[in-house]
Amino acid sequence: MDQHIKKRHNKTLLLYHLVFPVKYRKTIIEVHISNFIKDICIAINDRYEIQFVEIVTDEDHVHFLVQSVPTMTVEGIVRTIKSLTARMVFQSFPSIKKELWGGSFLTSGYYANTVGQYGNLDVIKNYIENQGKEYKQIYTEQLRLW
Repeated sequence: MDQHIKKRHNKTLLLYHLVFPVKYRKTIIEVHISNFIKDICIAINDRYEIQFVEIVTDEDHVHFLVQSVPTMTVEGIVRTIKSLTARMVFQSFPSIKKELWGGSFLTSGYYANTVGQYGNLDVIKNYIENQGKEYKQIYTEQLRLW
């Protein structure tokens, strides 16, 4: 099954692993909150160009595997998910807002990582190096992945 997103002039497969901790790392995500977050994400799926592949919650953070289009930046994806989930969780569960002292539902920080279906850094680097008849390296500095 082809999981690429096809548009008029491009075809992409952009996957991101995102992790959002709850504000103050409070352990407040119980089963009913987890299910509610998943329902919110289904609604986001329908309205925005963000497809949720996986959603897993722990008591104090949420993992997302999302697919999107090139016009959506990682920051835009994060902002959309965070703002909509926070608004809906606070509306439906006012006790959570009170427990977080009226602040945000999720921290301002997040973890983001790209996910490759067709290979890791070494596989892609080897593929690029072996294209064409002659390989000419155009960047000589060491890339650092943090």
